[in-house]
Amino acid sequence: MFHEAIYEQILELPDAPMLIQRVSHTLNEERKRREQFYNDIDESMKVEFINGEIIVHSPVMKRHNDASTKLFKLISTFVDIHDLGFAGYEKIMSTFTRNDYEPDIVFFGNEKASKFKPEQTLFPVPDFVVEVLSKGTAKNDRGIKYDDYETHEVKEYWIIDPKNEVIEQYILTEGKYELKLKSSNGTIKSDVITGFEIPIQAIFDKKLNVVALKKILA
Repeated sequence: MFHEAIYEQILELPDAPMLIQRVSHTLNEERKRREQFYNDIDESMKVEFINGEIIVHSPVMKRHNDASTKLFKLISTFVDIHDLGFAGYEKIMSTFTRNDYEPDIVFFGNEKASKFKPEQTLFPVPDFVVEVLSKGTAKNDRGIKYDDYETHEVKEYWIIDPKNEVIEQYILTEGKYELKLKSSNGTIKSDVITGFEIPIQAIFDKKLNVVALKKILA
């Protein structure tokens, strides 16, 4: 969403043209770094490009991996069975206007997914994103990523806290995210992945995950 108030403030400044020139120069240099970033990265790296900086991610804790893999297993199985599009895990580089992210889980509906190629490495803005919090990523997951996902109209955003076993569900409503659910119990139903509904604890508990998977496969 365009920051109209900031725009108006800049126009009030007597040195607005000089400020715009500085911003333009900075963004041009950033674009060069971004092009080099695309050339340098490979499949072995978990890395993102955020506001001109290359963010290399460290290995995740087991509880982070457990939550993300359990949820992805449920989502990808459901999406494949119902032919809803494409669900991707961890290494799907999604390109935004200024930044490039590799969310923990992404989903693209058929409108976008039908255009994907087998050799594709860069992907458009997803329809649905899941980020699993860790000490190193929480600030961005709740900050720049939240704002960027909202601005670029990612229709649904789930934030998972694996330590406290809590999930937050944000739905894009008239250009702004609204918190639809924050809970560690009960069920969660996606607005974007049509028909996808699971017990929240199936994301954290192995036995409940198996039960939920069997229900999807039934």
